[in-house]
Amino acid sequence: MSVEYKPVLWSARKKRYDWIMGGLMLLFLILFVAFQLVFFSQISAETLIIRATGLLALLMIHVILVIGPLCRLDHRFLPLLYNRRHLGVATFFIALIHGIFNIIMFHTAGDTNALLSIFVANEHYNSIGNFPFQVLGFFALLIFFVMAATSHDFWLKNLSPRVWKGLHMSVYVAYALIIAHVLLGTFQREGSLLMLGGLLFGVLLVAGLHMLSASRSHLPNVLGNLGAPDGFHKVCAVDEIEENRAKVVLLEGQNIAIFRYENKCSAVHNLCKHQNGPLGEGKIVDGCITCPWHGYQYEPHNGCSPPPFNEKVQTYDVKIVDGQVYVNPSPYAEGSERPPALIS
Repeated sequence: MSVEYKPVLWSARKKRYDWIMGGLMLLFLILFVAFQLVFFSQISAETLIIRATGLLALLMIHVILVIGPLCRLDHRFLPLLYNRRHLGVATFFIALIHGIFNIIMFHTAGDTNALLSIFVANEHYNSIGNFPFQVLGFFALLIFFVMAATSHDFWLKNLSPRVWKGLHMSVYVAYALIIAHVLLGTFQREGSLLMLGGLLFGVLLVAGLHMLSASRSHLPNVLGNLGAPDGFHKVCAVDEIEENRAKVVLLEGQNIAIFRYENKCSAVHNLCKHQNGPLGEGKIVDGCITCPWHGYQYEPHNGCSPPPFNEKVQTYDVKIVDGQVYVNPSPYAEGSERPPALIS
């Protein structure tokens, strides 16, 4: 969290993350180049760069897309999430190098403008098999550029977390464009079954992990008033909530996290103000709800970030009757203090 906009401060964790990321990228490039030179000794430098950066970008986008569901399935993967934007920006630059060398190699020899040539060199837009696949890669790269350019918290703050998150969800559109780009381009040209198998494995891995994490989401839909007065809904038994953890429910369209701590319960809106992270998947640390994504904190009884920070989330009324937790889904204004429900 930062009180004001200022140049990025490279903490030890950020540096370690980036060194590991850069080291793995460099190791892949070295191994790939060595493999190509051994088995394809006549390969040109331009083709080598195009192949290396293209495959590396493809692998990196798969890593980016599986980090989220992996973290929801096992919190030990959370360190991969904390600076995932660094990985996204690095992916853009690798993809940019791939795109530039493709343009140099295939679109600069004629009289047509190189960028325009991407769209007019192949005009079979009404054909599936002969569709101009480089156009798909161009638009995928454009999406990567927009995401990289808006990755700083300045844009997150000024666009609002909802808009920013929606914009960055376009990574799935870029992913679909990339898969089509490879299938209609390299695979169709080379017909490699190994390549097809790798693509299929990647798509199934991404889709499978997303579906698995969604199936394990702790977001039951509680319907109807189950006995408590004044609009309260029974959620669960107190014992079902771990100490310093939360029970997450969806009530009348409200995404609510009910935390148990210090022999009491409080309820807040489940979405962090930073990137709409799932507060209910975090825990109470030093008396504050701590978002598992980037560590933003909120006091459970009022939804306010501790000073000097000023982020706030909505709060809700909670009651405990005969060992059962009840919550009223009518939200209070962000930062409103509500008395915790005491556990007898």
